[in-house]
Amino acid sequence: MISSEQQLIFKILIAAGLTFRTLGGLKTMEDPTLTHDEYRVSLGKDYVFFEITEPEELAYTYKANPALFTPPWNNTYNGIQLVPTEPACACGFIHNSDQIEGKIALVERGDCSFVSKVIRAQEAGAVAVVVTDQDSDNDQLFISMADDTTEREVYIPAAFVLGKNGHIIKDTLARLTLPAAVINIPVNISRIAPYRINQPPWLVW
Repeated sequence: MISSEQQLIFKILIAAGLTFRTLGGLKTMEDPTLTHDEYRVSLGKDYVFFEITEPEELAYTYKANPALFTPPWNNTYNGIQLVPTEPACACGFIHNSDQIEGKIALVERGDCSFVSKVIRAQEAGAVAVVVTDQDSDNDQLFISMADDTTEREVYIPAAFVLGKNGHIIKDTLARLTLPAAVINIPVNISRIAPYRINQPPWLVW
């Protein structure tokens, strides 16, 4: 015979479980209670995702926040190189423009506006830009890359990645003496269950 106290405990546990499911804690794409729209919201429907295929140490799926002042990521780039710029901030003349041309530029935040960085990369021939935070410990805050009101024309897409991701990418390339990483961007993960996404082990989304 279950006492009234035990019944109360069971009710609390059941309610807690339902609440947790409602918040998305246990839902997957295989769970019929999760709609497509709910899943997109849980990932952040306005983000773009890219995957690194080489080097193997960096072969994970990364999330990025698109810039507000650039064209959208309408083109898919498979097997394209992600090349760190010299200087890292890309605020002046890009010295390795020969490596940037036809590739995606990886630049650091700081020293000038986001618009200036993207325009510098654009002038160097980049087809897109990925901006990383200067703070190598930033593993949560996605910066919103806004227009600087100078009304300059930007023709290539850009997106912001967390500082922790960006610095690990750059540090790994430097340690392996590689000029670039090979990536696919954007990748569609809307129909992949969260537990199947190959996220970087040093952070969670």
